[in-house]
Amino acid sequence: MKFTPLELKGLVLIEPKILTDSRGYFFESWHEKRFIEAGLNLNFVQDNESCSSKGVLRGFHFQIAPYEQGKLVRVIKGAALDVVVDIRKNSPGYGKHYKVVLDDRQRNMLWIPAGFAHGFLSMEDNTVFVYKCTNFYDKTSEKGILWNDPDLNIDWGVSNPLVSDKDMELTRFKELPDYF
Repeated sequence: MKFTPLELKGLVLIEPKILTDSRGYFFESWHEKRFIEAGLNLNFVQDNESCSSKGVLRGFHFQIAPYEQGKLVRVIKGAALDVVVDIRKNSPGYGKHYKVVLDDRQRNMLWIPAGFAHGFLSMEDNTVFVYKCTNFYDKTSEKGILWNDPDLNIDWGVSNPLVSDKDMELTRFKELPDYF
């Protein structure tokens, strides 16, 4: 596995070594020892999976204390534009975003520590998106930021994605309390 720390402190892009032959492919998506060696000593307690049609946008979501979550995300089938926003008030990256295409060809993954809002846009029909979480889901701790907030100025590459009613009513970035 190749671990690449990104400009926004704490984010890490992970590229697995994929072995292929006439039978198909094999790769390690999680190897505790390799992650620890890369400085990521993680304890996962919950796995989540979603399937989305092309053009579905989910996010931006995060959880606050005491249920803040780190997430290891990847796409099993299809492709997604994955986007995170640094919401840590004292971070030099506060308010900045990072985006990457995660897909079933590269099989790349993104480590997202607590303190980031997370969202993704499905780029293909039946995109299967999975994430391992370091804390349990708790409805009362769930928060979010409006996906198209003009203060964030994120180019999703689409003008009219399919967004849930719940996600259309999320908080504007400039109105976000100091959670982290």
